[in-house]
Amino acid sequence: MTASSEPVRGAGAPTRTRGGAGAKTSAAATFALVFGVAGLFSVLIAVLAPVGVVLGIIGVILGIVALRMSRRPEVTGRGVAIGGLVLSALAVLIGLALTAGMTTVINNEAAVDRLQQQVDDLRDRLDE
Repeated sequence: MTASSEPVRGAGAPTRTRGGAGAKTSAAATFALVFGVAGLFSVLIAVLAPVGVVLGIIGVILGIVALRMSRRPEVTGRGVAIGGLVLSALAVLIGLALTAGMTTVINNEAAVDRLQQQVDDLRDRLDE
């Protein structure tokens, strides 16, 4: 027999999950990951930073719930829950930093005046 015609060890054998045949990935873990990705994506678009913070907070809450649910033997998804929790926490932290930075710049008249001057200079260059 050649190596390619030999059956692969474990091929066709059912894989066992931690909880046996009835184990399901937690819906909370999946939603935590979805909210974490959406929150991080929203935060990276600076204008949507406040939306990303809200999505991140929801993701953090769902991630914590999913971690608690994953302790049960019939529920899997601990890794998905951790991933969602990490992404959601990043979204919240980056979103808060961006929101605070934007608020500081908008409330600082000198910074707004400098920004307006730069915009006016760019408009003048386009008109020439």
